[in-house]
Amino acid sequence: MDARLAVSRRLDDRRSNTCGLVAAILALLSSLSWGLSDFLGGFQSRRVALLAVLLLSQALAWVILAVAVLAGAPTEHDTAATLWAAGTGGLGLLGLVAFYRALSIGTMSVVAPISATGVAIPVFVGLLSGERPGALQVAGIVLACVGVVLAGREAPSDDEATRRAGRKAIGLALLAAIGFGTFFAGIDRAEETGDVAWVLLSARSADMVLLLIACAIFRPTLPRAPATLGALAAVGVFDLLANLLFILAAGRGLLSVVGVLGSLYPAVTVLLARVVLHERLTRAQSAGVAITLAGVIALAAG
Repeated sequence: MDARLAVSRRLDDRRSNTCGLVAAILALLSSLSWGLSDFLGGFQSRRVALLAVLLLSQALAWVILAVAVLAGAPTEHDTAATLWAAGTGGLGLLGLVAFYRALSIGTMSVVAPISATGVAIPVFVGLLSGERPGALQVAGIVLACVGVVLAGREAPSDDEATRRAGRKAIGLALLAAIGFGTFFAGIDRAEETGDVAWVLLSARSADMVLLLIACAIFRPTLPRAPATLGALAAVGVFDLLANLLFILAAGRGLLSVVGVLGSLYPAVTVLLARVVLHERLTRAQSAGVAITLAGVIALAAG
């Protein structure tokens, strides 16, 4: 009997280890997908009108999500959750607009980590609600603040136009961080009374309505080249895939581990910017990027 129990425990340990490994791989893949989406979105924003990038990339993702939700099992939701998610979606879109604009005019290696510091917003919301942040979260906030200051330092060789663009990009990246962080906090609130899939669909539906209205007013030129359309489609698909992979990872492993691995996506964008765009940073900027990433990871781990 004891031997059978020991064998059973060993099998359970192996299953647990296997699930943990699968969760880690899924979380890393989600970071890879988010990083690819961010890089492609920023890169295309340098070549195509920003509204066109947002509309075409988000439209495909919305269609895929809508079909998946409506064709799947009935979801649990109420009016309050739907309205909360829709309102939060508008803030997330504001963050995305600021983020893509920052990527298009600034240094991606600096913009991506700064925009990721939005994970601190839910911590502040929790603090206002009476929660006490852990030591790791406090350390993450401090690291993020120090990192942003260092990453935002201008290179001595930059001309005035480059410096102005850099300062504007950092301001937009901070605005993006606020938009993303508020979106995270709002989605968390909406999910308390609504199904995750329905909440995400409600938020993205609000985004689509706002984008369609903006495009009707400003009438951006839409690209027709198949390569460009394919790249914009990839932006939305990678973003949606990253969300799916992260949800799957969270369901199979420890959220403390999955959250950290899933927060590494700015590193992917930084690496792509260095390899593809040949971006070069000063020592202070490189240190700032590294410290900011460490702060983001600490916040996610907390």
